[in-house]
Amino acid sequence: MSIEKLKYPIGKLELPEIISDAVFLEWVSILSVFPSKLKEAVQHLTDEQLNTSYRPGGWTIRQVVHHCADSHMNSLIRLKLALTEEQPVIKPYDENSWAELTDTKEMSVIPSLSILEGVHTKWVFLLNSLKDEERQKTFFHPEQGKAFRIDEVTGMYAWHSMHHLAHITEAIKRHEWK
Repeated sequence: MSIEKLKYPIGKLELPEIISDAVFLEWVSILSVFPSKLKEAVQHLTDEQLNTSYRPGGWTIRQVVHHCADSHMNSLIRLKLALTEEQPVIKPYDENSWAELTDTKEMSVIPSLSILEGVHTKWVFLLNSLKDEERQKTFFHPEQGKAFRIDEVTGMYAWHSMHHLAHITEAIKRHEWK
């Protein structure tokens, strides 16, 4: 399998130009089931398996799980900022440095699975409550130098969820772990 396929098992992110209600709700649905799908994928893995990289030069499965919790917590906060402030400037973070912290490299994945369950419950509830005009609210990402709308960020994180879930499930298949 090519390194590109290992990096992007579901392909690179592609957002539609126009985000319909149906597409938005599909993304919200993906976010609603992600925590249970991730838990189902990793709950049977041993420490040795969790400490296996999903691809050469990539994070371990443990790091991917903790990264999802860290990233999705940040996204929920950014959503709340966008809903309560006029185009707030968000605080970027160095995800690679976070992935090297001891909690991400050594701790059980159970706390991050619990965080994801809670964060996604709040996130999905908020997203389902949004009016059309609220979906258009934005935050400004200083590293990217542009504003992001809530509806497009929802699509980005639906993709992000399935992207990392595929990293894990494809690694499990390649290693023939049961």
